[in-house]
Amino acid sequence: QVQLVESGGGLVQAGGSLRLSCAASGRTVSRYHMGWFRQAPGKEREFVSAISSGPGYTYYEDSVKGRFTISRDNAKNTVYLQMNSLKHEDTAAYYCAAAWGPSFYTDYLRTGNYGYWGQGTQVTVSS
Repeated sequence: QVQLVESGGGLVQAGGSLRLSCAASGRTVSRYHMGWFRQAPGKEREFVSAISSGPGYTYYEDSVKGRFTISRDNAKNTVYLQMNSLKHEDTAAYYCAAAWGPSFYTDYLRTGNYGYWGQGTQVTVSS
C-alpha cells in the first residue's frame, strides 16, 4: 500500500507558475505509474497528466500540453507537476494517483485505473 500527499497548490495570477508535489510513503513510487487529475466545482474529475514506471513515458491532456510537465524523483519518492502559463480554467483541486500493471498504457485517462489517491491540493488562478 502507498500513501500519497500532495502539496504546492495556492493562489496565482493568470500567466504564473506553480509546482505541485506528490510525496509517497509506504512503498517506493518508482514501482507505480503515477497520474495527476483535477476536479473543478460541479465537474467530474479529469485527467491532466501521467508518467509510467520504468522508462517514464509521459502523457498529457491536450489543454495542458506545452504548459505542464510531469516528472518523478525516485530518490525523493516524489512526483511533480510543473505548471506554467496558468489560466483561469486551470482552477481546480489537483489529485495525484498511483496505478500499476500493463492496463495503464491504454487506460491512463481513467480514474478507475488508479488504486491509490491523495487528498488533493487546491489551485486557484485569478484572471
